[in-house]
Amino acid sequence: MSTNTNEETDGFESSQSVPVGVKLGSTRTVLRYPDTTGQTQTIRTLTCLATYEDAITGDERVLFGEQAAAEYPDRVEFMLRSGLPEDDERTELARRYFDELVETNGVPQDSTVVYAIPTIDNEAGLRNLSEVIENSAIGTVEMRSYPESLCSAIPALGDGVEAVDEVFVAVNMGSTNLEACAYRRGEQLLPFSTGSVTGNDVDRRIVNNVEEETQGRVHVDLTTAREYKEEHGDFDDFQPFSDVVQQPGGGSHEFTIEDSVMDALNWYLDEAVDRVANEFLPDFANEFMKPYQMALSNPVVVTGGMACLPGLTDEFERRLSAELDREISVVAPPEPDTAAAEGAMRIAERLTGD
Repeated sequence: MSTNTNEETDGFESSQSVPVGVKLGSTRTVLRYPDTTGQTQTIRTLTCLATYEDAITGDERVLFGEQAAAEYPDRVEFMLRSGLPEDDERTELARRYFDELVETNGVPQDSTVVYAIPTIDNEAGLRNLSEVIENSAIGTVEMRSYPESLCSAIPALGDGVEAVDEVFVAVNMGSTNLEACAYRRGEQLLPFSTGSVTGNDVDRRIVNNVEEETQGRVHVDLTTAREYKEEHGDFDDFQPFSDVVQQPGGGSHEFTIEDSVMDALNWYLDEAVDRVANEFLPDFANEFMKPYQMALSNPVVVTGGMACLPGLTDEFERRLSAELDREISVVAPPEPDTAAAEGAMRIAERLTGD
């Protein structure tokens, strides 16, 4: 199952190559493309798959996305948990997942497809992801890949692809990695990535924090922790919230969360600022002094799922400025969780000549 939304855009005749932007993410996958009516289709769904046996024919069937996670939580596979398919088994699962997603939603095969690729130093994983992409049914006209943080920055810096002509720094706050990269007219300068400061780490900390805050009476799973983060995390105006769990011997227990979510998020933001300010930016300044000066005079672009949290962009700006002892401007795309696919689609539009 996937979420489909529409936006008005320029229509494409059936004889033209359709520009398609794709972000295959560790938690969610997003596709964006225009249809012949002038509407932009947005497909957004969990990056997971489950197989089951048809009760009548005995054939193997496949479910993907939210439906798979809801109906088969005991055996659903998130095949890109590390950001990339790590082995042959996960590559095959990713291929089946993407093929089902494309076919079910009728994504045009006669298309120019641009994929947003994570900045991860993992040649085998990137090669496996390329295999999934290149063997899919779409992209028969042309197929290219660009860095995810560049694609995500495009909607933040203009209505077209102005970002490709700028010098700036992008920080991608995803589930599996914290990435930072400087761009000079589309060229990557000194890409940086770490798996020690991630959205998944926040989820794990929330699990531990809830147990401590409730004095061991409540243990939530990672899925619930992620929901707490996404639904209640707010750097502008966090409000304590209550939830209910069933007790082993029967009955229920209501509890209130005051500190668990924001303590984890404040840890994350402090760590992200530290890595960007004290690891990435000093190396950038040493290697490319003039581009460094130009980049920090422009807004730093924050992208990725964590950037969806209210107030995170402003708080990152405040803490990064304090750490660097200079005024830094930070911006985020209007929809950080779909920005990579949106930017990829705009690049594809440029490639089709639109």
